Amino acid sequence: MDRYESEDRADTFIPHAFQERTIELGEVRLNYVRVGNPNKPALLLIPGQTESWWGYEAALPMLAEHFEVFAVDLRGQGRSSWTPGRYTIDNMGSDLVRFIDLVIRRPTIVSGLSSGGVISAWLSAYAKPGQIIAAHYEDPPLFGSERKDPEFMATDGSPFALWNKYLGDQWQIGDWSGMKAAAPRELFPWLARFILIPDEPSQNMKEYDPEWGRATCEGTLMGGCDHARMLSRVKVPVLFTHHFNGVEPATGREMGAISAANAQRARELLIGTGNRFDYQLHPSMGHSMHAQDPALFSRTLIEWSAALRAR
Repeated sequence: MDRYESEDRADTFIPHAFQERTIELGEVRLNYVRVGNPNKPALLLIPGQTESWWGYEAALPMLAEHFEVFAVDLRGQGRSSWTPGRYTIDNMGSDLVRFIDLVIRRPTIVSGLSSGGVISAWLSAYAKPGQIIAAHYEDPPLFGSERKDPEFMATDGSPFALWNKYLGDQWQIGDWSGMKAAAPRELFPWLARFILIPDEPSQNMKEYDPEWGRATCEGTLMGGCDHARMLSRVKVPVLFTHHFNGVEPATGREMGAISAANAQRARELLIGTGNRFDYQLHPSMGHSMHAQDPALFSRTLIEWSAALRAR
């Protein structure tokens, strides 16, 4: 069984509090939820790698009071299609351009976490004119996730390498217990302290194609997406929330999704576009603000969006 479409993995999924829908986009079928009033501003939420739309589930009721919210499963995650050999930021960004055209059908604010934050940046630079009106980058691995970058994070020692090595493309290996046993010795020491692997596969990992991890490690995920070029072409106001980061004293290795130096580099490029740029540092926040503190995440987006409209 190929297990590329959600009906081929029907026994994988569990029910959630919001109605799930699908849209055919050609190569992929995207799964999503839609909540809130269509008379409110449109907000598109883009999860990070290994995360399905329901990673935002706790934040959705708060956001729905102020936005019409669309939360998606990217290709290779959740109930959306798995697309072997086709996991690139450019493809995922193009999926969402079509999604906005066919489903949202009006100017949209975007917010993405991690790899989803890079896709948020991609949309803020490369979406069709008028599609995106503002973009939130939630702790995005800008520059550090490019293969050419000296701080490239997706090498042996990263969770991406671990997932693909022990689970395999499309879960063809599926050695969860082997992965759990190997994690303390194969992950970077600082990551091994933070990443706790349960005895059984977690729901979000069941819904994830680990080929995403291989694409990250091999550099094909970012492929032709040069981050400096992308950021220099951003056309809308940006909110950048930067979370836990630093340097591990014992090894000198950067900790966190994006280093202070790369955040500053992004900041300079974004200010250079002439668009409004807001930077918030949350050093005590883990990688996902919307999972760790849904209320803070929601309040941050609501207040920032209101300030943009007032201006």
